[in-house]
Amino acid sequence: MNLLKSYKSSLILLSSVIIGGLVGAIVGPKASIVEPLGDLFLNLMFMIIVPLVFFSVTSAIGNMVSMKRLGKILAAIFIVFTSTALLTAVISFIGALIMNPTNGIDTSAIKALMSKAAEGTQSTEKVGFLKQLVNTFTVSDFISLFSRKNMLQLIVFSVGLGSAIAMVKEKAQPLAKFLDAGASVMMKLVDIIMYYAPIGLGCYFASVVGQLGPQILQGYLKSFLLYLILTVVVYLGLFTLYAFIAGGKKGIKIFWENAITPSITALATCSSAACIPVNLEYVKKMGVTKDIAETVIPLGANTHKDGSVIGGVLKVTFLFGLFGYSMTDLKSALSIIFTAFLVGAVMGAIPGGGMIGEMLIISVYGFPPEVLPIIAVISTIIDAPATLLNSTGNTVCSMLVTRMVEGRLKFAKILASEAGLSEPA
Repeated sequence: MNLLKSYKSSLILLSSVIIGGLVGAIVGPKASIVEPLGDLFLNLMFMIIVPLVFFSVTSAIGNMVSMKRLGKILAAIFIVFTSTALLTAVISFIGALIMNPTNGIDTSAIKALMSKAAEGTQSTEKVGFLKQLVNTFTVSDFISLFSRKNMLQLIVFSVGLGSAIAMVKEKAQPLAKFLDAGASVMMKLVDIIMYYAPIGLGCYFASVVGQLGPQILQGYLKSFLLYLILTVVVYLGLFTLYAFIAGGKKGIKIFWENAITPSITALATCSSAACIPVNLEYVKKMGVTKDIAETVIPLGANTHKDGSVIGGVLKVTFLFGLFGYSMTDLKSALSIIFTAFLVGAVMGAIPGGGMIGEMLIISVYGFPPEVLPIIAVISTIIDAPATLLNSTGNTVCSMLVTRMVEGRLKFAKILASEAGLSEPA
């Protein structure tokens, strides 16, 4: 009875997504009639993302006791994000070698899809590396910060503002209290919006399945199956390993007890940004401290995407197969792994935000611009499982960061407290 009560909200969400998927599969493209109800839920989440990230990140850093802790957290985030993304890239490349996604694919059908997708493609102006770097982390006008399209720039500003508040200390306490209150209010607003989640997610998923069904059954089926296999390996294998490294057997238990709702939300919304509020709520139940949670989750939504890394490997190897390039020599292998790592770092936090990563692939290997729609179709097909890994991966990574920052014994005590035990194992 207690188990049913604990998983009540997760089971309701899961049921709504399953029902929505079945409706989409049966009805087909006509299921798009309920898409506005799903868009309503997404829009509600998108409406609160900017203030939620601003208040949460700034408040978390501004209330830190010392800047030394902030430096320690950021260093741990860099180590965890880099190592997990590279490991995912290596495993994905091995999978692509074993099950080459281009074997048996009808290239003429792909080119037809490419032509169709190219109709809505706009020309992209070439930007130098240094200019792109500036645009990645800053905006030219303050007001531009308050757009979900500039989420990473907003995080950079919030980290800077929070750091300044922490340095000023007592004089900045009124502002720090305001930001802390704002973060609490935004989290309560998330709770209110989540009452509509079962309806919104069910309708959104019905529309997505109804429209993607015919595409999945065409020439990209093998690529999709490979991606699903890699998703299972990373989701069940690597995430469990990370949870074990973070907190041992208790870490595995507490992670999987709280990973269901974030995972369902990721699958249904196909948006890392839309998952930020839910992830923030559930990582704290995983024993992650408040300041670490409110730094790792928003930052990870933009810069740590294991699912996008797998997608990067799949896209590069797909094009290699079509153009007859070798993937087995050491130089090609290292370049594919590194390029996929970069793609995972530059992917945007909203659905369809992979254009920069796809242009990066084309630029690195000198593929003709006409191949952009080919990998754009792949992005659409893998969107749901990619978001699952992108978003849920940030939750288990937050446990790893907490383990590094707090130390083994202290984190063990936190986990024991979350599990309702008197002593850590």
